[in-house]
Amino acid sequence: MKHYPNPKILEERLTAYCHTHGITENQAVQLALQQFLNDAVLITPYELGVEGFGADHTHSGDIAMNSRQMLRERFRDSIARSRRAR
Repeated sequence: MKHYPNPKILEERLTAYCHTHGITENQAVQLALQQFLNDAVLITPYELGVEGFGADHTHSGDIAMNSRQMLRERFRDSIARSRRAR
């Protein structure tokens, strides 16, 4: 979780910055916002999640085409064990 400074401390720092640089608080906030938005990297949802896609590596190939077979293989042992337990 990101830590943000106390609003009172932030306001004091803003006032000191504006006094030092000879600008109004409004101008300082506008400049900061412009810089923040210009520096912001526009990342697509795909790019944000690409590292996690298929992260479990439990399948190979096309999961949609092989899903029935994969489910049978995955649960065959558990079904057989439950039948033997009866």
